[in-house]
Amino acid sequence: MKSRLKEVPVGEAVGLVLAHDLTVIDPGKYKGPLFRKGHRIRREDIDDLLRIGKEHVYVLELAEGELHEDEAAQRIARAAAGSHLALTEPKEGKVNLVAQVQGLLRIDVEAVTAINRVEQVALSTLRTHTPVEKGQTVAATRVIPLVFPEASIREVEDIAARRGRPVVEVVPFRPHRVGIVTTGSEVYHGRIRDRFGPVVREKVEKYGSKVVGQTFATDDKEMIRDQIRAFVDQGVDMVLVTSGMSVDPDDRTPGAIASLGAEIVTYGTPILPGTMLMIAYYRGIPVLGLPGCVLHDPVTSFDHFLPRILAGEKITREDVVTLGHGGLLHFC
Repeated sequence: MKSRLKEVPVGEAVGLVLAHDLTVIDPGKYKGPLFRKGHRIRREDIDDLLRIGKEHVYVLELAEGELHEDEAAQRIARAAAGSHLALTEPKEGKVNLVAQVQGLLRIDVEAVTAINRVEQVALSTLRTHTPVEKGQTVAATRVIPLVFPEASIREVEDIAARRGRPVVEVVPFRPHRVGIVTTGSEVYHGRIRDRFGPVVREKVEKYGSKVVGQTFATDDKEMIRDQIRAFVDQGVDMVLVTSGMSVDPDDRTPGAIASLGAEIVTYGTPILPGTMLMIAYYRGIPVLGLPGCVLHDPVTSFDHFLPRILAGEKITREDVVTLGHGGLLHFC
């Protein structure tokens, strides 16, 4: 048996699904839907229905193996949702997934694609590795028809269960203690004022971490190296080295980081602006060499990797090289 229309008295319609739109007319003021097709009738709706002259309504009687769009969307959302996400109440076959904490959004992109291959299912998300705020909508589910086959929902649930990890999750940022080493003889000797420190501090503190110190070094490889090592000895969770990242003969930051014996993940990224970013790990602590564009461009490669590191990810070479597609952040 398939779903069918059935006429019922409004007093017996509570919990049933409205089979058509019901229009309300307020002369000279408003004409539009009081309730839309697919609305599940509530006890508090009865007076409104009687007020517009409806003593009987057509409802949709679902057959075995069929689901109302709201229940279908809710089950898709539950299957997809991982940690630190709340689901909104279903409405017209749509459920939103909302971040419960500030953190890094992680999406299993292959799983999202597989779910969207199920006929008339829609799962939309923000891009993976997007930093999100508490209360922000990060994904939404939608089913297209009013009546949906339960077998298709089970298929979605099976896809999500087989992945072994959440389809959508938010990973809270971990508070980091950050040290900044600002390089450049012109800043060290006071010829120009430092402008890097305030910019970097604001970016770090936006995610709940703290800059615990800033030191200044000339364009001397040993001085830069020693200041990085001193921060690590003090127990910081990350060191950011500003400036000195180009191929100019006076720019010594990459050599200083390498001379520590650090594990160099990359010197260069396929992200513009920010190709000259360096990512390394010294004694397990992330050490980043920041190019000059961080100072004047609002979004750079640093803004992509910083939240990932603050969420506890260890960046790999593969993480870097896959970012060319979409890596042109704006025209440089």
